[in-house]
Amino acid sequence: MVKENSDNWLLRVRGLTKIYGDPISNSVRYTGPKFGTNQCPETDAIVACAEIDFDLWQGEVLGLVGESGSGKSTIVQLLYFDQEATAGDVRFKGFDNGEVNVLHVTNQKKRYIRNHLMGMVYQNPRDGLNFRFSAGGNIAEKLLMAGEFHVGRIRERASGLLERTEVPLPRMDNAPGSFSGGMQQRVQISKAIANNPPLLFLDEVTSGLDVSVQAKVLDLIRGLQRQLGISMIVVSHDLSVIRMLTDRTMVLKNGRIVEAGLTDQILQDPQHEYTQLLVSSLL
Repeated sequence: MVKENSDNWLLRVRGLTKIYGDPISNSVRYTGPKFGTNQCPETDAIVACAEIDFDLWQGEVLGLVGESGSGKSTIVQLLYFDQEATAGDVRFKGFDNGEVNVLHVTNQKKRYIRNHLMGMVYQNPRDGLNFRFSAGGNIAEKLLMAGEFHVGRIRERASGLLERTEVPLPRMDNAPGSFSGGMQQRVQISKAIANNPPLLFLDEVTSGLDVSVQAKVLDLIRGLQRQLGISMIVVSHDLSVIRMLTDRTMVLKNGRIVEAGLTDQILQDPQHEYTQLLVSSLL
């Protein structure tokens, strides 16, 4: 278990909010679990997530769990700059020592943070891989964006990553379209960790995979986290995935955090009625 202290944080998030449509002051006030909806009754604006606060510690794995539309995927998309936040303050220890709100830096600096300090594994490999490139070419693309231009070192790094994620090296020059879904996810994981990021996002990475393949991918992720000490934010609707991978869990409903705590505590003694429903569905 990661020890938490005032100096050990990696990511600090306060007031993270994303609203689609015409936001007004009441958009947040009249939505959420209390109202059972994330749609504003006055403007029909959708409050995807609102007032999200949390710290992520170095080497920690944090789970975000909730039903479809709860806001969990939106949170990682905002943090990875796939979407622009409506409001919030996000500090990243690896950038300017955490002294600036990275949501407000220039697009050039956001690209630097994304390419050098973060990795993302999407639910659909087509969102994270370029299917026109080979498996090795996808890893090379990430390394090039992170400033590595030496062809020999790129090739060596790609080989090592594919071997580590159990992708057969003879298939290094094959396009991802010729791979199974589980193998595509392995290539995507290799690409995401190519730049040795301190932070990795995993968004429903086992959805759509056969159960046996899911188990192998989860074993791979857990092993990589232990070996590399990467901090991770894991998004899933599946509590069995959360139980296997995470140290701490936040439960989301209608774009809000309704419960947060150590994963074991959340699963063994859920306090919020929605969390109790989720846990009972796992039993």
